[in-house]
Amino acid sequence: MELYKEFSFDSAHFLPNVPAGHKCAHMHGHTYYVKILLEGPLDPHLGWVVDFADVKNAWKPLEKILDHKMLNDIPGLENPTAEVIAVWIWNRLKPQLPLLKSIEVKETPITGVIYYGK
Repeated sequence: MELYKEFSFDSAHFLPNVPAGHKCAHMHGHTYYVKILLEGPLDPHLGWVVDFADVKNAWKPLEKILDHKMLNDIPGLENPTAEVIAVWIWNRLKPQLPLLKSIEVKETPITGVIYYGK
């Protein structure tokens, strides 16, 4: 069974490696939407795969690092594309959420990435 929990955070960034003149080379901001998807068996006694509170507790420290911050200033996010952000989140959540299946990061309501780990 799969389950998910969604979160959002607001941050500024710029992309330092894009060609000269690219609009994303300039500082700008997004409301990012993150979907954390887990997959595992339904516990017959508890009636769930993972407690949603465990997912929230795993996310909260990352939200404090990311929300209302300049992403380029965060170690590992010097080139903060949606793809890089998804991998960065995965690497920090996977040890706490072993049933993690994917991380979805949306920069806009219609633009995003899904990362399934290595």
